[in-house]
Amino acid sequence: MPDGERLIVFGDIHGQDDMLDDLLGRVGALEPPTPELRDRYVFLGDYIDRGPNSARVIDRLCDLRDGGENAVFLMGNHEDMMMKFLLHGDTRAGGAWMANGGEETLASYGVAPSLDPVDVREFSRCRQQLGDALPDRHRRFYSDLLSHKACGPYMFVHAGVRPGVALDAQRDEDMMWIRRLFLDSTEDFGAIVVHGHTPADRPEVKSNRINLDTGAGKGGYLTAAVLWGTCMTFLHAGDWATSYRTFRGDP
Repeated sequence: MPDGERLIVFGDIHGQDDMLDDLLGRVGALEPPTPELRDRYVFLGDYIDRGPNSARVIDRLCDLRDGGENAVFLMGNHEDMMMKFLLHGDTRAGGAWMANGGEETLASYGVAPSLDPVDVREFSRCRQQLGDALPDRHRRFYSDLLSHKACGPYMFVHAGVRPGVALDAQRDEDMMWIRRLFLDSTEDFGAIVVHGHTPADRPEVKSNRINLDTGAGKGGYLTAAVLWGTCMTFLHAGDWATSYRTFRGDP
């Protein structure tokens, strides 16, 4: 990472605006190890769905971006599903999105979810009303999301990378969606891959990857990693001391 820069990396938020506000407050209270140190925020995606206030989470992140913070925002698979539905009318992506927390996101924008999961007319209504309800700066935020970001010894992605493929040749689809093939790999990827996507009951630190998804929006809590030089620590928001149910194959 660039000299004089400290990385603050946020795991999956999933509509938990109270946890996000709490964690940003904890980050803001950090003392820099040296006076010249500058913070860079990295958000790993999955800002929306499941939690009650996805629209406000996006508002908060837009405030950071528009306020001049040094911040990087990645696209998660939940934003990918929503945008495929919104921009391209992909009803398959739309159905998967609504079944995996998208209904809560629709409600946060004031849109009533579909009453029939296979009614194309209802999907069309939801798509039209969401498009009408989406503020311009939210639309720009979603459209500007990155698939990955390399910084110093780290590669930041939402889900992971495909083993056996060079980092500069990774597909966006894999970086947003991959799971077991990546998680089970002990390969040296050429950088430490920092990711979310797969909930764990605590941050996972492996020789080749760091997982920061601790289940916000699914009964867990929100985590941020603080990385500088060879140092690493974690901050949490929510009831991090309470264990939560095991998740099996959720998108």
